[in-house]
Amino acid sequence: MDKIEIAGICAYGYIGALPEENVLGQWFEIDISLSLDLSIAGKSDRLEDTHSYVTLIEQTQQLVATQKFKLIERLADAIAAQALSNDSRIQEVSVKVTKPHAPIPNFSGKIAVAISRKRA
Repeated sequence: MDKIEIAGICAYGYIGALPEENVLGQWFEIDISLSLDLSIAGKSDRLEDTHSYVTLIEQTQQLVATQKFKLIERLADAIAAQALSNDSRIQEVSVKVTKPHAPIPNFSGKIAVAISRKRA
């Protein structure tokens, strides 16, 4: 199966288990991998024969900016569901959501959740 991979989508949102995360918000980094047949686009060289990654980036940023979830697991699942519902050619989607500045005392690392979802 062919893939479209998008890394480093940055979006500001209000996702987190702590009340201040839902009020102050924070930056998230998102990576998305789409599994779909790209053979038609490879032959035709036409945008309409592939999935628009520009649209996917914009939709992902909009979802992060407008939805409030407690868990980044829920955010990742919502991003995957949106991608699958928007294009029937996508057979599988993998999403990695990274919280670069998790509000954890004495911790300066990153927290990430990665999921994969297949078309039913």
